[in-house]
Amino acid sequence: MTAPDTTAERAPADPHPAQRRILAVLTASQVLGGIGVGTGVAISTLAAATMSGSEAIGGLAQTSAVAGAGVLAVPMARAAARHGRRPALAVGYGAAVAGAVIATAATALGQWPLLMLGLFLAGGGSAGGLAARYAATDLSSPGRTARDLSTVVWATTIGSIAGPNLAEPADRIGRNLGLAPWAGPYALAAIAFALTLAAIVALLRPDPLHAAAPPADPGKPAASGGAWEVLRTVPRARLAVAAIVVSHMVMVSVMVMTPVHLGHGHASLTVVGIVISLHIAGMYALSPLPGWLADRFGRIPVLLVGMALLAAATALAAVSAPHHVTRLSVALVLLGLGWSFGLVGGSALLTESVPAGRRPAVQGLSDLLMNGGAAVGGLAAGAIVTALSYGALATVAMALVFPMTVALLLTMRERVS
Repeated sequence: MTAPDTTAERAPADPHPAQRRILAVLTASQVLGGIGVGTGVAISTLAAATMSGSEAIGGLAQTSAVAGAGVLAVPMARAAARHGRRPALAVGYGAAVAGAVIATAATALGQWPLLMLGLFLAGGGSAGGLAARYAATDLSSPGRTARDLSTVVWATTIGSIAGPNLAEPADRIGRNLGLAPWAGPYALAAIAFALTLAAIVALLRPDPLHAAAPPADPGKPAASGGAWEVLRTVPRARLAVAAIVVSHMVMVSVMVMTPVHLGHGHASLTVVGIVISLHIAGMYALSPLPGWLADRFGRIPVLLVGMALLAAATALAAVSAPHHVTRLSVALVLLGLGWSFGLVGGSALLTESVPAGRRPAVQGLSDLLMNGGAAVGGLAAGAIVTALSYGALATVAMALVFPMTVALLLTMRERVS
C-alpha cells in the first residue's frame, strides 16, 4: 500500500537569506499589477460591447487579454530559462504598459479592433502576475512551496479589488480632462503597469532563479524543448496542468460575461465593479488557505475542494437572473474561491513534479495552456450567451468540472490502493 498524497509539512530547512526580500518585492509588485489588471477586467467587456454594438465582441475583449497572457507566457518562459525571472517579468509588464497605452488611444479613436490589440498586449500584466507565483517558489524551503506561492497570489487581492472600483472614478476624471469615454481607466492601468515594471527591474535582486541555480549558457538552447515531453511522461505534472486549465477556463468563461448579464438587469458600472471586486476577493483574499492546506494535507485534496467550489458556483450562476445581484455575487465569490484552490493546488503540484532545470519551460507551457483554454472559453462564452443564455453558459462550464473531478478521485484512489 502506498502512502496517500499528503505532502505534509516536515521540519523545514532554513530559508534562503534572500527569500524574504524576494517575497516582499513580488508582493508589492502584485499590488500594483493587480490595479492594472483589475481595472481592465471591470470595463473591457462593456467598453468593447459599447464601441462595437455587439455582445459577442464584448466577450472577445476579455478573450483577447487572456490570449495575450497565454502567448506572452512563451517568450517569458524562454527569458526565464536563459536570463532569469527578472527579465521574464519585465517582458510581461513591458507589454502590458504598451497595451494599456494602445487601449487608451483606441477609445479616443473609437476603434474596437485597436482596442483588441491593446488588450492582447495588456494580457502581459496577467502573465506577469501568474509568473510571479512561480518566482516565489524558486528559493522556497521544503514544506513551504505552496504557502510561498499563495502569499504572492494573495498580494494581488489589494490591487485587484481596488482596480474595478477605481474604474468609474478614473473614467469620470478622464472625461473631465477631455479624454474619451473609457480612456481614463486604461490610462490608470498604464500607470500601474509602468510602476510594476519599474519595481521589478529595480528591486527584484538577486534574481530568484539565479540564486537557486546557475543561469543557463546563453549560447545554448533553453530547456524549453522538453516541456511537452515532461507532460507526456510525468502523470502528476499532466494532472496538475489539466486542473489549472480547467479551473481557469471555467472561471474566465463565466466571469467575462457576468458584467453583460448584469447589464441586462440595468446594473450600473458601480454595481458591476462591486460584483467583480467580490469575485476577485474570492480569487485572491483567501489564497493562503489553500496554500496552507496543500502543504499540510496534500495537493490532490485541495484540487478536489476547488472542483467542488467551481461546481457550486456555476450551478448557482445558471439559475440567476440579471437582476439577482446578490445571488450572482455569491456565485462569483464561489467561482473565485474555486479558481484559487485550483491554481494554488495545481501550481504547487506542478512545481514539485518537475525537475528544477525544466521548471521554467514547463511552468511557461502551463500558463500558455491555461490562458489558451481560457481564451477559447471566453470566445465561446460570448457566442453561447448571444445564441442561448447566460444560464446555458454556466451549465456548460459546470459540465467541464466533472471529468476533472473524476480524474482527481481516481488519482487519489490509486495512491491509497
